[in-house]
Amino acid sequence: MVNQFGKPIFMLKQIFLLITAIGALLPPAILAQEVIKVNTIPAFEAAVEAAQQGTTIVMANGVWKDAELLFEGKGTAQQPIKLIAERSGQVFLEGQSNLRIAGEYLHVEGLVFRNGYTPTSEVIAFRKDNRMLAHHSRLTACVIDNYSNPERHEQDSWVVLYGKNNRVDHNHFEGKGNRGVTMVVRLNSKNSIENDHVIENNYFGPRRPLGSNGGETMRIGTSHYSMENSNTIVRNNYFNDCSGETEIISSKSGQNTFTNNLFYECQGSLTLRHGDGNKVEGNIFLGNGIPETGGVRVINRKQTVRDNYGYGLTGARFRGALVVMNGIPNSPLNRYVQVSEASIKNNVFVNAEHIELGAGSDAERSAPPINSVFENNTIYSESDRDVFTIHDDISGIKFEKNTSNQAVNQKVKKGFKIKKITLTPDNNGLLMPTLKGKQIRPNLSSEIPTRENTGVPWYPKLAKRAAFGSGKVQAVKAGVNTLFDAIKNAKPGDVLELSDAQDYYLTKMPIIRFPITIKAAAATKPKLYWEKKAAFEIVNGGELSLDGILFNGENAPDGPGNSVIRTSKYSMNENYRLKITECRFENLDVNHSFDVIRVYKNTFADEIHISKSSFDGISGHVLALDKETDDIGIYNAERVTFTENHFSDIEGAALSLYRGGNDESTFGPILNIDHCSFVNVGNGKRNKSNSVIDLYGAQKIDIKNSVFEKTAKIRVHLIVGDPKVAISDLKLEQEEDLKITGDQDYYLGKIHTDSKDDKTIIGNDGKPLGYKPL
Repeated sequence: MVNQFGKPIFMLKQIFLLITAIGALLPPAILAQEVIKVNTIPAFEAAVEAAQQGTTIVMANGVWKDAELLFEGKGTAQQPIKLIAERSGQVFLEGQSNLRIAGEYLHVEGLVFRNGYTPTSEVIAFRKDNRMLAHHSRLTACVIDNYSNPERHEQDSWVVLYGKNNRVDHNHFEGKGNRGVTMVVRLNSKNSIENDHVIENNYFGPRRPLGSNGGETMRIGTSHYSMENSNTIVRNNYFNDCSGETEIISSKSGQNTFTNNLFYECQGSLTLRHGDGNKVEGNIFLGNGIPETGGVRVINRKQTVRDNYGYGLTGARFRGALVVMNGIPNSPLNRYVQVSEASIKNNVFVNAEHIELGAGSDAERSAPPINSVFENNTIYSESDRDVFTIHDDISGIKFEKNTSNQAVNQKVKKGFKIKKITLTPDNNGLLMPTLKGKQIRPNLSSEIPTRENTGVPWYPKLAKRAAFGSGKVQAVKAGVNTLFDAIKNAKPGDVLELSDAQDYYLTKMPIIRFPITIKAAAATKPKLYWEKKAAFEIVNGGELSLDGILFNGENAPDGPGNSVIRTSKYSMNENYRLKITECRFENLDVNHSFDVIRVYKNTFADEIHISKSSFDGISGHVLALDKETDDIGIYNAERVTFTENHFSDIEGAALSLYRGGNDESTFGPILNIDHCSFVNVGNGKRNKSNSVIDLYGAQKIDIKNSVFEKTAKIRVHLIVGDPKVAISDLKLEQEEDLKITGDQDYYLGKIHTDSKDDKTIIGNDGKPLGYKPL
């Protein structure tokens, strides 16, 4: 006898265990049906071959390593075929494991993917191959936690839906670190178009900035199929710090509905990128003042954005609280279709900083929005700045019956009434505009998504990254490798306090695997010497804060390429942070190319922050973030901050920062230089850029209140994305020391070039320019 797939049916006695052996763990509804418990991959495969309508396959608790599972069958609505964990959260798929679901009315529940990555391009796929897809099937109460390829830019996706009428609900997805969309809906065949999938009640946990395109949390369709309808419903999900790139959700098909989702401190936006007739209704966007948090971006035709609530959204450009794009006349499928017949109604924005209209306007994107309406929206702001940025002709948008507590842009003024508004909390604690005692509230669900009511109750939703200084403070005595031993025995968040004003020696190189702080005790000035190629190496999970230490490189190996701090030489799929405060770096000149901080390709810093520190006698660079030169939008750090630092006698550059290509999916790097002094920096013969600061493609640049003496040039090349650039209150020896190229606008303020002027020059904050070390 064969089953519906033409495979032999095994005798039940060969593969079934007694139901009584596991009855205590299974609900009564399962006990009434055929149950097969399996604890090996061959047993699983045999059980799948034997499964009939109503069969439940139970995977035994424990670790299933390198398990490539194919779950196929044909159940019915009344009698689905189920694959469940013996106990939810106790079945772990690790190593190079994945799962394919193919057939009809299949049900998967309770599995956890961790400690590994898929050997293919998908962790869970609703298909066996291009012909055998899944229909009417369900993935519920499963977890995928940091199941990321160790190669940062090796692409894969975690859940990929094919077929029709599938449901993904109450799952937990967190910590994707490599390139690729977390969840994808594919429309690449007629059997996947107009699919009516439902994605609901899931918890999408933190996803850190990828530093390139390919960091979306969800994508529905592709540009190639963007004229097709997907009819996918995305509802009741919680998106927590999903900040992989500009597009949190990228809708690239038609007739999708996004309703009652909550976006918590996500640095990006829900983007209607391709496709027509989508609805964004009753969603909540809580930015809480976090930088780059956004709301909804509108492109294409007949889009509806209604009854949404946004609070504390600070993002601008493509990450604004609301962005209506310019399009391209006769746009190809992969570009920007002109906005037409958009309906933007009944939305409430509280302390949102930017509403962008005609965004992206340039020679190519020259088609402004038409036949659209902006009606009955309420904007409350505690700032008196204009929230509207208007990039092009907006006569194609009709403004009616809108309300604001502040004056608005003259171009939209006729469509607004300015009224005195207060804020009061609603039943969910959301601050709503209130007019004469009556709340102005969009039509939101009475039960909004939360961390607690989404995902699974048995898997923790904890912050995985310990904060600097959150652990124990431990004193470290001076000596040989005392610091090495202390780091080896430390816990995440610990503070190692160098308690002696003496010398600390490292003959071994500590590996930084988690957040740790190393600081001088009060009133001490410890010196650190090292004998390896670097004093510290940051690897996956590692983050380092240094405070009050003098770093002396005279004991480093007599060869080129030393550094104080370096990242792993191998790809890192976890971002790191580096903070340096009140430190001194000297005698980094044993041989050439001795850097302070050396990074490698396929590594990425969320932030590098250096303040009140001095750098003197260095044969290499202070910080070279220029290893991603493929010109496809990849870069090495999101935020770089230099505040109150002194740089002198440095042969290389103080900073080199590179982001090439024309991709607009990210908004970094972001650079801030304030009150720094540079003396004889960048003049070494091995400094190929011949620059003290070399910036290529940075997206936000703020350089101010700084002094440059006997240095190489400041070089700034501006490309793509309308970068925000402000350079002012600098002292240079001559104007030619600052060279700005590219086709983007920038702001250039006061530049002082009179080197004979011995008077103190005051910066834009009332303080003298530059910085003198303590």
